Amino acid sequence: MTERLYYSDSHLYKFTAKATSCEARGGSYSVTLDRSAFFPEGGGQRGDTGFIGGVSVIDTQESGGEVFHITKSPLAVGESFDCELDWDTRFSRMQSHSGEHVVSGIVHNLYGFDNVGFHMGADGMIVDFSGFLTDDEIRDIELRANRVIWENRRVTASFPDPGELKNMEYRSKLELTENVRIVEIEGVDLCACCAPHVSFTGEIGLIRILESIRRKDGVRIRMLAGRDAYLDASARCLELGRVSSLLSAKAEGAYDAVSRLMRQRDELSYRLGGFKRKEIADFAAALSPTDGTILLFRPDYDPDELRLLINAVLPKCGGMVCGFTGSDADGYKYIIAKSGGDLRAKAK
Repeated sequence: MTERLYYSDSHLYKFTAKATSCEARGGSYSVTLDRSAFFPEGGGQRGDTGFIGGVSVIDTQESGGEVFHITKSPLAVGESFDCELDWDTRFSRMQSHSGEHVVSGIVHNLYGFDNVGFHMGADGMIVDFSGFLTDDEIRDIELRANRVIWENRRVTASFPDPGELKNMEYRSKLELTENVRIVEIEGVDLCACCAPHVSFTGEIGLIRILESIRRKDGVRIRMLAGRDAYLDASARCLELGRVSSLLSAKAEGAYDAVSRLMRQRDELSYRLGGFKRKEIADFAAALSPTDGTILLFRPDYDPDELRLLINAVLPKCGGMVCGFTGSDADGYKYIIAKSGGDLRAKAK
C-alpha cells in the first residue's frame, strides 16, 4: 500500500519513490509507488499531475485503498525515480479547498447549514448548502472568511482514535467510524477530509463569492479562492478600467455613466420607434390593394419592426405577405402572413 506523503506534509512536491507495479490500461499506464505525494481524485478535488522519472503523470486515482498514477509511458517496476508534482496547480487547489472549508465552517457555525455538495472545476468552486442565505448574509460571510485569512489561522490534519472521534463535533457528509482524517481550521471549522490543505489560512490569500442561486432546498454558491480569486479580480478590474476609459469616467463612477447611456439609448429608441411606426403606416397607406403576394425586404428592421410592417400591409393583400430582414453575413429572419388559411407548408 502506498505511503501517502501529503498526509504528513501537504507542501511536499519533490520526492523519490520506488515503482511497485505498472500495468497497461488502454493508451496509458497505471503505476503504483511505495510512497507518493500525488493526491488521488476525491472529496470534490481532482487528482494531481506531474512527473515520475521524467514520465508525465496525467492523473492520479484511488481504488481499493491504493493510489494509481496514470502515466503516458511505462515505468520499470522495482526502480526508484525522482518525482515532482505540478506544484502551481496543486497549491492552487489547496488554496481553493481550504477556502471552501473556511466558508462552509462559517456558514455552519452561524446558521447551522450543512455543505451537501462540493465541486471544484475550471471556473471555480460550486458549494451547495442545506438552507437559504440572503445576499446580505452572503456578503457578510465573504467578509468573515477574508478576516479569517487576515488572521492567518493555523490549519492542521490528524487521525483521531475512535474514542476521540466519538466526542468530536465535525462536519461530514458520510457516517465515518475509522481511519477518519480531520482537518481543523483554528476556531473556524472541523471537517472530515482526505485532501491536502494549506498550513495557515494566510496562504489562501483571498476568497470571493461570485454568485448565489436559490434552489428547492437551499442555496448554491459559486466561489473562488487563492490564485484563482486573484486572477479573476485582476481581470475584472482590467475590464472595468477599459469600460470606464470608454465612458470617460472614473472606475467608481462607471455604473452611473452606463445608467445614463442606457437612459439616453431608451429615449432615442422610443423616438426612433415613433419614426419607424409613421414610416410603416405611410408605406402601407400608399400601397395599392392586390390579390397577389407582396414581398418586403428591410435589412435594418428588427423582428418587432418587421412584424409591425407585415400587420400594416396585410389588409392590402389577398395573398401572402412575406417580410425578410438580415444579410448574407448575419443570416436572415422572415415573417409570412395570410388572412385565413394554413401557412405551415409554406413555412417548411
